[in-house]
This record gives sequence, structure tokens and C-alpha cells, in this order.
Amino acid sequence: MATATKPRIKPLADKILAKRVQAEETTKGGIFLPDTAKEKPKEGEILALGDGKLLENGNRSEFQVSEGDRVLFSSYAGTEVKIDGEEYLILSEDDILAIIG
Repeated sequence: MATATKPRIKPLADKILAKRVQAEETTKGGIFLPDTAKEKPKEGEILALGDGKLLENGNRSEFQVSEGDRVLFSSYAGTEVKIDGEEYLILSEDDILAIIG
């Protein structure tokens, strides 16, 4: 997957900025899928991280993910935002299910 360009946005606290991967255009059998039949991908690339969740002792927790990681997230995770004509997803680290290696 090509690295997406980083937008001018900085997530706060434990929030993560991600860009969904492109939805498949055809099925494995070669059938073309129109836009209305495509599911939104539950996979994306991490573009930016906040500073980490503020802990009770005043320190910040470290993220388990890094910029550039390809991840799986839950179906209804995060908030979709449009910046400079591009669609992004701002989600919490808790919404991320796995890192794709």
C-alpha cells in the first residue's frame, strides 16, 4: 500500500488519524462491484497519533501502534472527516483490533 499524504491535522490525546484502504472493485470471481454494493473497508493506514491517553499520575500512555502501520478496526469505529477533499478517520486506539504485518 502506498503511503498516503499526511494532512494538516493533529489528533489529540489517545486519538489516531487513519486513512481507509481502497475498497475492492471486483470480487474474487471477477464480478465488478458498483459503489452501492461495496462495504467500507475495515482496514487502514495510520497517518498520525495524538500524544497518548493522560493517566491519573499525569503521565501519558504510549501507543501500541505507530505511524505507517496498517491496521484492522471495528466496523463502526471512529468519526469520518473530510479534509482538502480526502476522507479520513479519527478513532481511538481502543477501536483498533490488530496490526496487519
